[in-house]
Amino acid sequence: MNFRLIAYLVSALVFFLGLSMCLPLIIGLIYNDNGAWPLFLSLAVTSGVGGCVLLWTRGHQNFYLSHRDGMMIVALGWIISGLLATLPYLFSGAIPGFTDAYFESMSGFTTTGASILTNIEILPPSILFWRAQTQWLGGMGIIVLSVAILPFLGIGGMQLYKAETPSPVVDKLTPRISDTAKLLWKIYFFLTVFQILLLLIGGMSLYDSVYHSFTTMPTGGFSPKNASVGNYQSTYIDFVILTFMFLAGINFTMHYKLVRGNVRQFFVNPEFLAYLSIAGLFIFLVFLDVYSTIYPRILDAFRYASFQVVSILTTTGFVTADYEKWPAFSQAILFVCMFLGGMAGSTGGGIKIMRIILMLKHCYLEIFRIIHPHATTMVKLGNVPVSQTIMRSIWGFFLLYMGIFILGVIALAGLGMDMISALSAMATCLGNVGPGLGSIGPMDNFAGVHPAGKWIMIFAMLLGRLEIYTIIVLLMPAFWRK
Repeated sequence: MNFRLIAYLVSALVFFLGLSMCLPLIIGLIYNDNGAWPLFLSLAVTSGVGGCVLLWTRGHQNFYLSHRDGMMIVALGWIISGLLATLPYLFSGAIPGFTDAYFESMSGFTTTGASILTNIEILPPSILFWRAQTQWLGGMGIIVLSVAILPFLGIGGMQLYKAETPSPVVDKLTPRISDTAKLLWKIYFFLTVFQILLLLIGGMSLYDSVYHSFTTMPTGGFSPKNASVGNYQSTYIDFVILTFMFLAGINFTMHYKLVRGNVRQFFVNPEFLAYLSIAGLFIFLVFLDVYSTIYPRILDAFRYASFQVVSILTTTGFVTADYEKWPAFSQAILFVCMFLGGMAGSTGGGIKIMRIILMLKHCYLEIFRIIHPHATTMVKLGNVPVSQTIMRSIWGFFLLYMGIFILGVIALAGLGMDMISALSAMATCLGNVGPGLGSIGPMDNFAGVHPAGKWIMIFAMLLGRLEIYTIIVLLMPAFWRK
Protein backbone atom coordinates (compact mmCIF):
# COMPACT_ATOMS: atom_id res chain seq x y z
CA MET A 1 0.00 0.00 0.00
CA ASN A 2 1.34 3.42 -0.99
CA PHE A 3 0.97 5.29 2.31
CA ARG A 4 2.84 8.37 1.06
CA LEU A 5 0.44 8.78 -1.85
CA ILE A 6 -2.55 8.19 0.45
CA ALA A 7 -1.34 10.90 2.83
CA TYR A 8 -0.67 13.22 -0.12
CA LEU A 9 -4.18 12.88 -1.55
CA VAL A 10 -6.00 13.04 1.79
CA SER A 11 -4.02 16.13 2.81
CA ALA A 12 -4.94 17.78 -0.51
CA LEU A 13 -8.58 17.07 0.26
CA VAL A 14 -8.19 18.51 3.77
CA PHE A 15 -6.48 21.63 2.41
CA PHE A 16 -9.35 22.40 0.04
CA LEU A 17 -11.90 21.55 2.73
CA GLY A 18 -10.36 24.30 4.81
CA LEU A 19 -10.54 26.75 1.91
CA SER A 20 -14.23 25.94 1.50
CA MET A 21 -14.80 27.51 4.93
CA CYS A 22 -14.26 30.89 3.26
CA LEU A 23 -17.92 30.99 2.15
CA PRO A 24 -19.48 30.64 5.63
CA LEU A 25 -16.73 32.98 6.91
CA ILE A 26 -17.87 35.65 4.45
CA ILE A 27 -21.46 35.10 5.60
CA GLY A 28 -20.29 35.57 9.19
CA LEU A 29 -18.68 38.89 8.26
CA ILE A 30 -21.81 40.04 6.40
CA TYR A 31 -24.07 39.20 9.35
CA ASN A 32 -21.41 40.31 11.84
CA ASP A 33 -22.16 37.25 13.96
CA ASN A 34 -19.95 35.49 16.49
CA GLY A 35 -19.20 32.62 14.14
CA ALA A 36 -16.74 34.50 11.92
CA TRP A 37 -13.71 34.21 14.21
CA PRO A 38 -14.25 30.49 14.99
CA LEU A 39 -14.57 29.83 11.25
CA PHE A 40 -11.33 31.71 10.56
CA LEU A 41 -9.53 29.63 13.19
CA SER A 42 -11.05 26.45 11.74
CA LEU A 43 -9.96 27.47 8.24
CA ALA A 44 -6.42 28.18 9.45
CA VAL A 45 -6.12 24.88 11.32
CA THR A 46 -7.68 22.74 8.57
CA SER A 47 -5.82 24.26 5.62
CA GLY A 48 -2.67 24.57 7.72
CA VAL A 49 -2.64 20.88 8.63
CA GLY A 50 -3.57 19.86 5.11
CA GLY A 51 -0.99 22.18 3.55
CA CYS A 52 1.86 21.04 5.81
CA VAL A 53 1.23 17.34 5.13
CA LEU A 54 0.80 18.13 1.43
CA LEU A 55 4.22 19.80 1.30
CA TRP A 56 5.81 17.05 3.39
CA THR A 57 4.54 14.23 1.15
CA ARG A 58 5.04 15.86 -2.24
CA GLY A 59 7.97 15.05 -4.46
CA HIS A 60 9.15 11.90 -6.17
CA GLN A 61 6.71 9.11 -5.45
CA ASN A 62 4.95 6.25 -7.15
CA PHE A 63 1.68 7.60 -8.55
CA TYR A 64 0.15 4.19 -9.18
CA LEU A 65 -3.17 4.07 -7.33
CA SER A 66 -4.27 0.54 -6.48
CA HIS A 67 -7.77 -0.58 -5.56
CA ARG A 68 -6.75 -0.83 -1.89
CA ASP A 69 -5.26 2.67 -2.01
CA GLY A 70 -8.53 4.01 -3.37
CA MET A 71 -10.55 2.38 -0.58
CA MET A 72 -8.21 3.77 2.06
CA ILE A 73 -8.27 7.30 0.62
CA VAL A 74 -12.06 7.36 0.52
CA ALA A 75 -12.48 6.05 4.07
CA LEU A 76 -9.81 8.34 5.54
CA GLY A 77 -11.10 11.27 3.51
CA TRP A 78 -14.57 10.99 5.04
CA ILE A 79 -13.43 10.23 8.58
CA ILE A 80 -10.83 13.04 8.72
CA SER A 81 -13.08 15.54 6.94
CA GLY A 82 -15.82 14.79 9.45
CA LEU A 83 -13.32 15.26 12.27
CA LEU A 84 -12.05 18.64 11.06
CA ALA A 85 -15.57 19.82 10.23
CA THR A 86 -16.30 19.75 13.96
CA LEU A 87 -13.94 22.68 14.56
CA PRO A 88 -16.44 25.48 13.74
CA TYR A 89 -18.96 23.88 16.12
CA LEU A 90 -16.41 23.45 18.91
CA PHE A 91 -14.62 26.80 18.54
CA SER A 92 -17.91 28.73 18.44
CA GLY A 93 -19.45 26.81 21.34
CA ALA A 94 -22.50 26.01 19.19
CA ILE A 95 -21.94 22.34 20.02
CA PRO A 96 -19.56 22.11 22.98
CA GLY A 97 -19.21 18.31 23.21
CA PHE A 98 -16.97 16.41 20.76
CA THR A 99 -19.34 13.45 20.40
CA ASP A 100 -22.26 15.71 19.53
CA ALA A 101 -20.11 17.84 17.21
CA TYR A 102 -18.81 14.78 15.36
CA PHE A 103 -22.35 13.40 15.14
CA GLU A 104 -23.56 16.64 13.54
CA SER A 105 -20.53 16.81 11.27
CA MET A 106 -20.80 13.21 10.06
CA SER A 107 -24.54 13.62 9.63
CA GLY A 108 -23.74 16.55 7.35
CA PHE A 109 -21.08 14.92 5.20
CA THR A 110 -23.02 11.68 4.87
CA THR A 111 -26.16 13.75 4.02
CA THR A 112 -28.10 11.96 6.74
CA GLY A 113 -29.69 15.03 8.29
CA ALA A 114 -29.98 13.63 11.82
CA SER A 115 -29.32 16.36 14.36
CA ILE A 116 -28.57 16.75 18.06
CA LEU A 117 -29.46 20.47 18.01
CA THR A 118 -32.52 21.28 20.11
CA ASN A 119 -32.86 24.91 18.99
CA ILE A 120 -31.37 25.44 15.55
CA GLU A 121 -32.48 29.04 15.10
CA ILE A 122 -30.31 30.45 17.90
CA LEU A 123 -27.06 29.47 16.13
CA PRO A 124 -25.08 32.13 14.20
CA PRO A 125 -25.99 32.20 10.46
CA SER A 126 -22.38 31.45 9.49
CA ILE A 127 -22.19 28.29 11.63
CA LEU A 128 -25.57 27.18 10.37
CA PHE A 129 -24.41 27.72 6.80
CA TRP A 130 -21.31 25.61 7.40
CA ARG A 131 -23.72 22.90 8.54
CA ALA A 132 -25.53 23.13 5.18
CA GLN A 133 -22.30 23.30 3.22
CA THR A 134 -21.09 20.00 4.66
CA GLN A 135 -24.17 18.36 3.15
CA TRP A 136 -23.69 20.04 -0.22
CA LEU A 137 -20.07 18.88 -0.37
CA GLY A 138 -20.98 15.39 0.79
CA GLY A 139 -23.84 15.06 -1.67
CA MET A 140 -22.00 14.34 -4.86
CA GLY A 141 -18.97 13.29 -2.89
CA ILE A 142 -16.00 15.19 -1.58
CA ILE A 143 -13.79 12.53 -3.12
CA VAL A 144 -15.28 13.07 -6.59
CA LEU A 145 -14.82 16.79 -6.00
CA SER A 146 -11.15 16.28 -5.23
CA VAL A 147 -10.73 14.30 -8.45
CA ALA A 148 -12.42 17.09 -10.39
CA ILE A 149 -10.34 19.95 -8.98
CA LEU A 150 -6.97 18.19 -8.74
CA PRO A 151 -6.18 17.28 -12.35
CA PHE A 152 -2.57 18.37 -11.80
CA LEU A 153 -1.95 15.12 -9.91
CA GLY A 154 -1.59 13.35 -13.24
CA ILE A 155 -2.99 10.05 -12.00
CA GLY A 156 -6.10 8.00 -12.75
CA GLY A 157 -8.97 8.52 -10.34
CA MET A 158 -11.23 5.61 -11.23
CA GLN A 159 -10.37 3.78 -8.00
CA LEU A 160 -11.59 6.75 -5.97
CA TYR A 161 -14.71 7.14 -8.09
CA LYS A 162 -15.63 3.46 -7.78
CA ALA A 163 -15.27 3.58 -4.01
CA GLU A 164 -17.18 6.85 -3.62
CA THR A 165 -20.03 6.77 -6.14
CA PRO A 166 -23.20 5.36 -4.53
CA SER A 167 -24.05 2.84 -7.25
CA PRO A 168 -23.75 -0.92 -7.81
CA VAL A 169 -22.38 -0.21 -11.29
CA VAL A 170 -20.14 2.76 -11.96
CA ASP A 171 -21.22 4.64 -15.09
CA LYS A 172 -18.44 6.68 -16.67
CA LEU A 173 -19.80 9.45 -18.86
CA THR A 174 -16.45 10.33 -20.39
CA PRO A 175 -13.18 8.42 -20.99
CA ARG A 176 -11.35 10.49 -18.36
CA ILE A 177 -12.61 10.20 -14.79
CA SER A 178 -11.74 13.82 -14.01
CA ASP A 179 -13.98 14.93 -16.89
CA THR A 180 -16.76 12.71 -15.55
CA ALA A 181 -16.44 14.27 -12.10
CA LYS A 182 -16.57 17.78 -13.60
CA LEU A 183 -19.70 16.93 -15.59
CA LEU A 184 -21.42 15.57 -12.51
CA TRP A 185 -20.56 18.67 -10.51
CA LYS A 186 -21.72 21.01 -13.29
CA ILE A 187 -25.12 19.31 -13.33
CA TYR A 188 -25.22 19.33 -9.52
CA PHE A 189 -24.29 23.03 -9.39
CA PHE A 190 -26.80 24.01 -12.10
CA LEU A 191 -29.69 22.24 -10.34
CA THR A 192 -28.71 23.90 -7.05
CA VAL A 193 -28.71 27.39 -8.62
CA PHE A 194 -31.99 26.72 -10.40
CA GLN A 195 -33.64 25.73 -7.13
CA ILE A 196 -32.30 28.86 -5.41
CA LEU A 197 -33.94 31.04 -8.07
CA LEU A 198 -37.28 29.22 -7.79
CA LEU A 199 -37.31 29.52 -3.99
CA LEU A 200 -36.51 33.24 -4.24
CA ILE A 201 -39.52 33.64 -6.53
CA GLY A 202 -41.61 31.96 -3.83
CA GLY A 203 -40.71 34.65 -1.31
CA MET A 204 -38.02 32.79 0.63
CA SER A 205 -35.05 34.93 1.71
CA LEU A 206 -31.75 34.61 -0.14
CA TYR A 207 -30.05 32.99 2.86
CA ASP A 208 -32.83 30.44 3.37
CA SER A 209 -33.06 29.74 -0.38
CA VAL A 210 -29.35 28.99 -0.66
CA TYR A 211 -29.44 26.98 2.55
CA HIS A 212 -32.33 24.73 1.51
CA SER A 213 -30.94 24.29 -2.00
CA PHE A 214 -27.59 23.27 -0.50
CA THR A 215 -29.38 20.57 1.51
CA THR A 216 -32.00 19.46 -1.04
CA MET A 217 -29.76 18.41 -3.95
CA PRO A 218 -27.55 16.22 -1.74
CA THR A 219 -30.77 14.76 -0.23
CA GLY A 220 -29.50 15.95 3.14
CA GLY A 221 -32.45 17.62 4.86
CA PHE A 222 -30.77 20.13 7.18
CA SER A 223 -32.84 23.30 7.62
CA PRO A 224 -32.14 26.59 9.43
CA LYS A 225 -35.61 26.36 10.99
CA ASN A 226 -36.72 24.22 13.92
CA ALA A 227 -39.89 23.28 12.04
CA SER A 228 -37.92 22.43 8.87
CA VAL A 229 -39.74 23.25 5.60
CA GLY A 230 -43.04 23.24 7.50
CA ASN A 231 -41.98 26.60 8.95
CA TYR A 232 -42.90 28.42 5.73
CA GLN A 233 -46.46 27.08 5.36
CA SER A 234 -46.22 27.54 1.60
CA THR A 235 -47.64 25.16 -0.98
CA TYR A 236 -45.35 26.65 -3.64
CA ILE A 237 -42.18 26.14 -1.56
CA ASP A 238 -43.27 22.59 -0.71
CA PHE A 239 -43.76 21.84 -4.41
CA VAL A 240 -40.39 23.30 -5.46
CA ILE A 241 -38.46 21.38 -2.79
CA LEU A 242 -40.45 18.19 -3.52
CA THR A 243 -39.55 18.47 -7.22
CA PHE A 244 -35.84 18.86 -6.56
CA MET A 245 -35.83 16.08 -3.96
CA PHE A 246 -37.29 13.81 -6.63
CA LEU A 247 -34.70 15.00 -9.17
CA ALA A 248 -31.89 14.39 -6.68
CA GLY A 249 -33.11 10.81 -6.29
CA ILE A 250 -32.59 10.17 -10.04
CA ASN A 251 -29.34 8.75 -11.40
CA PHE A 252 -27.22 11.76 -12.41
CA THR A 253 -26.27 9.95 -15.59
CA MET A 254 -29.87 10.44 -16.69
CA HIS A 255 -29.65 14.17 -16.01
CA TYR A 256 -26.57 14.31 -18.22
CA LYS A 257 -28.30 12.41 -21.00
CA LEU A 258 -31.33 14.68 -20.72
CA VAL A 259 -29.08 17.71 -21.25
CA ARG A 260 -27.80 15.95 -24.37
CA GLY A 261 -31.39 15.66 -25.64
CA ASN A 262 -32.16 12.05 -24.70
CA VAL A 263 -35.71 12.29 -23.32
CA ARG A 264 -36.66 8.75 -24.38
CA GLN A 265 -34.53 7.25 -21.57
CA PHE A 266 -37.19 8.19 -19.01
CA PHE A 267 -39.72 5.96 -20.79
CA VAL A 268 -37.47 2.90 -21.15
CA ASN A 269 -35.19 2.94 -18.09
CA PRO A 270 -36.54 0.16 -15.81
CA GLU A 271 -35.04 1.62 -12.64
CA PHE A 272 -36.55 5.06 -13.25
CA LEU A 273 -39.95 3.55 -14.04
CA ALA A 274 -39.77 1.52 -10.82
CA TYR A 275 -38.69 4.62 -8.87
CA LEU A 276 -41.58 6.63 -10.30
CA SER A 277 -44.06 3.80 -9.71
CA ILE A 278 -43.01 3.23 -6.10
CA ALA A 279 -43.21 6.95 -5.32
CA GLY A 280 -46.61 7.21 -7.00
CA LEU A 281 -48.01 4.11 -5.28
CA PHE A 282 -46.82 5.13 -1.81
CA ILE A 283 -48.10 8.69 -2.24
CA PHE A 284 -51.50 7.31 -3.26
CA LEU A 285 -51.67 4.90 -0.30
CA VAL A 286 -50.61 7.51 2.27
CA PHE A 287 -53.00 10.03 0.69
CA LEU A 288 -55.92 7.60 1.09
CA ASP A 289 -54.88 6.92 4.68
CA VAL A 290 -54.55 10.55 5.85
CA TYR A 291 -57.43 12.03 3.85
CA SER A 292 -60.43 12.70 6.11
CA THR A 293 -58.71 11.05 9.11
CA ILE A 294 -56.00 13.76 9.44
CA TYR A 295 -56.65 16.30 6.67
CA PRO A 296 -60.26 17.12 5.74
CA ARG A 297 -59.26 18.92 2.54
CA ILE A 298 -58.19 16.73 -0.37
CA LEU A 299 -55.45 19.13 -1.53
CA ASP A 300 -53.89 19.28 1.94
CA ALA A 301 -53.90 15.50 2.18
CA PHE A 302 -52.17 15.16 -1.19
CA ARG A 303 -49.71 17.96 -0.46
CA TYR A 304 -48.46 16.56 2.85
CA ALA A 305 -48.57 12.92 1.77
CA SER A 306 -46.59 13.52 -1.43
CA PHE A 307 -43.98 15.72 0.25
CA GLN A 308 -43.32 13.32 3.11
CA VAL A 309 -43.19 10.19 0.94
CA VAL A 310 -40.73 11.76 -1.52
CA SER A 311 -38.68 13.24 1.33
CA ILE A 312 -38.22 9.87 3.05
CA LEU A 313 -37.96 7.79 -0.14
CA THR A 314 -35.13 9.96 -1.48
CA THR A 315 -33.59 9.93 2.03
CA THR A 316 -33.71 13.74 2.22
CA GLY A 317 -35.57 13.99 5.51
CA PHE A 318 -37.28 17.37 5.24
CA VAL A 319 -40.48 17.63 7.26
CA THR A 320 -43.70 19.56 6.66
CA ALA A 321 -45.94 17.56 9.02
CA ASP A 322 -45.68 15.57 12.23
CA TYR A 323 -46.19 12.18 10.60
CA GLU A 324 -46.08 10.48 14.00
CA LYS A 325 -49.68 11.69 14.37
CA TRP A 326 -50.60 9.90 11.15
CA PRO A 327 -52.20 6.43 11.17
CA ALA A 328 -49.91 3.43 11.71
CA PHE A 329 -50.32 2.35 8.06
CA SER A 330 -48.79 5.61 6.78
CA GLN A 331 -45.96 5.40 9.31
CA ALA A 332 -45.25 1.83 8.17
CA ILE A 333 -44.97 2.98 4.55
CA LEU A 334 -42.56 5.75 5.54
CA PHE A 335 -40.52 3.21 7.51
CA VAL A 336 -40.24 1.02 4.40
CA CYS A 337 -39.17 4.08 2.39
CA MET A 338 -36.20 4.50 4.75
CA PHE A 339 -34.75 1.25 3.38
CA LEU A 340 -35.48 1.73 -0.33
CA GLY A 341 -33.76 5.01 -1.19
CA GLY A 342 -33.48 6.57 -4.64
CA MET A 343 -31.90 5.35 -7.86
CA ALA A 344 -28.33 4.09 -8.08
CA GLY A 345 -26.05 6.97 -9.06
CA SER A 346 -28.20 9.54 -7.25
CA THR A 347 -27.26 11.44 -4.12
CA GLY A 348 -29.80 9.44 -2.12
CA GLY A 349 -28.99 6.73 0.39
CA GLY A 350 -30.72 3.47 1.24
CA ILE A 351 -30.45 0.12 -0.50
CA LYS A 352 -31.28 1.71 -3.89
CA ILE A 353 -34.07 0.86 -6.31
CA MET A 354 -31.74 -0.93 -8.74
CA ARG A 355 -30.70 -3.46 -6.12
CA ILE A 356 -34.32 -4.05 -5.11
CA ILE A 357 -35.31 -4.71 -8.74
CA LEU A 358 -32.44 -7.10 -9.40
CA MET A 359 -33.00 -9.05 -6.18
CA LEU A 360 -36.71 -9.46 -6.98
CA LYS A 361 -35.85 -10.56 -10.52
CA HIS A 362 -33.34 -13.05 -9.16
CA CYS A 363 -35.91 -14.47 -6.72
CA TYR A 364 -38.42 -14.85 -9.56
CA LEU A 365 -35.77 -16.49 -11.71
CA GLU A 366 -35.04 -19.10 -9.02
CA ILE A 367 -38.75 -19.95 -8.80
CA PHE A 368 -38.91 -20.14 -12.59
CA ARG A 369 -35.97 -22.57 -12.62
CA ILE A 370 -37.78 -24.88 -10.20
CA ILE A 371 -40.68 -25.05 -12.65
CA HIS A 372 -38.41 -25.23 -15.73
CA PRO A 373 -35.14 -26.82 -14.51
CA HIS A 374 -33.63 -27.09 -17.99
CA ALA A 375 -34.36 -23.51 -19.08
CA THR A 376 -31.38 -21.26 -19.81
CA THR A 377 -32.17 -17.91 -18.23
CA MET A 378 -30.37 -15.04 -16.52
CA VAL A 379 -31.22 -11.83 -14.70
CA LYS A 380 -31.62 -8.79 -16.94
CA LEU A 381 -32.08 -5.11 -16.26
CA GLY A 382 -34.14 -4.07 -19.25
CA ASN A 383 -32.38 -5.84 -22.11
CA VAL A 384 -28.97 -5.85 -20.43
CA PRO A 385 -27.82 -9.14 -18.84
CA VAL A 386 -26.54 -8.81 -15.28
CA SER A 387 -23.47 -10.88 -14.46
CA GLN A 388 -23.31 -13.30 -11.56
CA THR A 389 -20.49 -11.19 -10.10
CA ILE A 390 -22.78 -8.19 -9.78
CA MET A 391 -25.60 -10.32 -8.38
CA ARG A 392 -23.30 -11.78 -5.73
CA SER A 393 -22.18 -8.27 -4.82
CA ILE A 394 -25.79 -7.10 -4.51
CA TRP A 395 -26.87 -10.02 -2.34
CA GLY A 396 -23.75 -9.62 -0.23
CA PHE A 397 -24.51 -5.93 0.21
CA PHE A 398 -28.12 -6.67 1.17
CA LEU A 399 -27.17 -9.30 3.75
CA LEU A 400 -24.54 -7.01 5.27
CA TYR A 401 -27.02 -4.12 5.28
CA MET A 402 -29.70 -6.10 7.11
CA GLY A 403 -27.17 -7.74 9.43
CA ILE A 404 -25.72 -4.36 10.46
CA PHE A 405 -29.26 -3.03 10.88
CA ILE A 406 -30.24 -5.89 13.22
CA LEU A 407 -27.04 -5.67 15.27
CA GLY A 408 -27.46 -1.90 15.56
CA VAL A 409 -31.06 -2.22 16.74
CA ILE A 410 -30.02 -4.75 19.40
CA ALA A 411 -27.18 -2.48 20.56
CA LEU A 412 -29.41 0.62 20.77
CA ALA A 413 -32.11 -1.34 22.62
CA GLY A 414 -29.41 -2.52 25.03
CA LEU A 415 -28.55 1.12 25.71
CA GLY A 416 -32.11 1.78 26.85
CA MET A 417 -33.79 2.98 23.65
CA ASP A 418 -37.37 1.75 23.08
CA MET A 419 -37.90 -0.67 20.20
CA ILE A 420 -39.69 1.73 17.81
CA SER A 421 -37.00 4.35 18.28
CA ALA A 422 -34.18 1.80 17.96
CA LEU A 423 -35.62 0.34 14.74
CA SER A 424 -36.14 3.73 13.11
CA ALA A 425 -32.83 5.14 14.39
CA MET A 426 -30.81 2.41 12.68
CA ALA A 427 -32.99 2.55 9.56
CA THR A 428 -32.66 6.32 9.27
CA CYS A 429 -28.91 6.46 9.99
CA LEU A 430 -27.92 3.47 7.85
CA GLY A 431 -30.17 4.77 5.06
CA ASN A 432 -28.93 8.38 5.52
CA VAL A 433 -32.50 9.64 5.96
CA GLY A 434 -32.54 11.83 9.10
CA PRO A 435 -35.76 11.87 11.13
CA GLY A 436 -37.26 8.62 12.37
CA LEU A 437 -40.05 7.53 14.68
CA GLY A 438 -40.51 7.49 18.44
CA SER A 439 -38.03 9.53 20.46
CA ILE A 440 -36.16 10.60 17.28
CA GLY A 441 -39.30 11.51 15.31
CA PRO A 442 -39.83 14.56 13.06
CA MET A 443 -40.53 16.90 15.98
CA ASP A 444 -37.70 15.50 18.11
CA ASN A 445 -33.93 15.06 17.69
CA PHE A 446 -31.02 12.83 18.65
CA ALA A 447 -29.79 14.92 21.61
CA GLY A 448 -31.12 12.47 24.20
CA VAL A 449 -29.47 9.38 22.70
CA HIS A 450 -26.83 7.67 24.87
CA PRO A 451 -23.28 8.77 23.83
CA ALA A 452 -22.40 5.17 22.89
CA GLY A 453 -25.58 5.07 20.80
CA LYS A 454 -24.47 8.21 18.96
CA TRP A 455 -21.17 6.54 18.01
CA ILE A 456 -23.09 3.50 16.75
CA MET A 457 -25.18 5.83 14.60
CA ILE A 458 -22.10 7.72 13.38
CA PHE A 459 -20.63 4.42 12.21
CA ALA A 460 -23.96 3.48 10.61
CA MET A 461 -24.12 6.81 8.75
CA LEU A 462 -20.61 6.31 7.39
CA LEU A 463 -21.37 2.73 6.36
CA GLY A 464 -24.56 3.81 4.61
CA ARG A 465 -22.96 6.71 2.74
CA LEU A 466 -20.02 4.67 1.48
CA GLU A 467 -22.21 1.64 0.71
CA ILE A 468 -20.77 -0.62 3.44
CA TYR A 469 -18.09 -2.43 1.42
CA THR A 470 -15.67 0.52 1.40
CA ILE A 471 -15.56 0.56 5.22
CA ILE A 472 -16.05 -3.13 6.02
CA VAL A 473 -13.15 -4.16 3.79
CA LEU A 474 -10.79 -2.08 5.96
CA LEU A 475 -11.73 -4.24 8.95
CA MET A 476 -10.66 -7.44 7.19
CA PRO A 477 -7.13 -8.74 8.03
CA ALA A 478 -6.69 -9.81 4.40
CA PHE A 479 -6.90 -6.16 3.33
CA TRP A 480 -3.70 -5.34 5.19
CA ARG A 481 -1.69 -8.31 3.97
CA LYS A 482 0.72 -7.75 1.11
